[in-house]
Amino acid sequence: MQRDDQRDEVEMLALMLLIRRFEERASQQYQAQKIGGFCHLYIGQEAVAVGAVAATRPDDYIITAYRDHGHALARGTSANACMAELFGKETGCSRGLGGSMHFFDKTNHMYGGHAIVGAHVPLAAGMAFASKYLGEDRVTLCFFGDGAINQGSFHEALNLIALYKLPAVLICENNLFAMGTSVKRSTSLKQIVDRAEGYDIPGDILDGMNFREVRDKLAEIIISIRKDSHPAFVEVRTYRYRGHSMSDPASYRTKDELEKYRLDDPIIRLRAQLTREGRLTNEEFDSIDKKAKETVLAAVKFAEQSPELPVEGVYDYVYANSVAAGVSFAKSGGPAADTAATIG
Repeated sequence: MQRDDQRDEVEMLALMLLIRRFEERASQQYQAQKIGGFCHLYIGQEAVAVGAVAATRPDDYIITAYRDHGHALARGTSANACMAELFGKETGCSRGLGGSMHFFDKTNHMYGGHAIVGAHVPLAAGMAFASKYLGEDRVTLCFFGDGAINQGSFHEALNLIALYKLPAVLICENNLFAMGTSVKRSTSLKQIVDRAEGYDIPGDILDGMNFREVRDKLAEIIISIRKDSHPAFVEVRTYRYRGHSMSDPASYRTKDELEKYRLDDPIIRLRAQLTREGRLTNEEFDSIDKKAKETVLAAVKFAEQSPELPVEGVYDYVYANSVAAGVSFAKSGGPAADTAATIG
């Protein structure tokens, strides 16, 4: 895939660096007890989200599981809004109501952030169905981990996606572990991509540590989907350098294994490629990295100074259009007359 803008890949490298520095700072803030609840870091997998987003249009749909910080940042959600969400502040991308696992950004068509393993795959099917029903040429990218492929909801969704030839790309981020369980111990297939064959969905295996491979192959797939609506499945083989979550010491893997994958760091790989091609100097890289660190530090300051969500806001979004629905029902004399104000 040819790129006319030679700065494009440099910008993508900058985005990968922003994600890396954001996650490192999030780890620090979690340990300082500024962030509560669960927190799953994306360190090591940056080329997957950034490569995928680079292959899409801004109006395509993105939906993912709970390791969602990288996807939101790649899609264009500000570091300020992401960090504030981790801090549980009203200025967060989900107004502080979602936290680490529930990043949403409707403006950038980033629809989660879903905590229940595999439960968002049927939602992706619905989004893709809507696109096809409305005659749009938008594509839905659904990200999930290797642990999701053994959930019933995953198989139910794939059946419908295949049956209706929906414009969806199912992206399995295979980082080799479902929490602390090796994929070799949890999945009977040697290649996860073979799951797609059972539903007559074309599949590919991609190197998730290679930004260019992820971007270029997904771009080809998406072009094909826009021409003739159909689903696709990609197993993107990647690796997370941290534990499953902040509470996971990752003692189930060896230091040698971790070091082996660190040598194939997706940021280092893309930097080396650009440097060899004369498109990036060491000074330019240092400047990009410095900017990423400054952006994230500013995001922490923004989050610390942001207001807490008012207590009465805790019930917002529990029911769709709760105030209007409650008032309408109250006027009709229904049971909501006594509770309309409460759920509002």
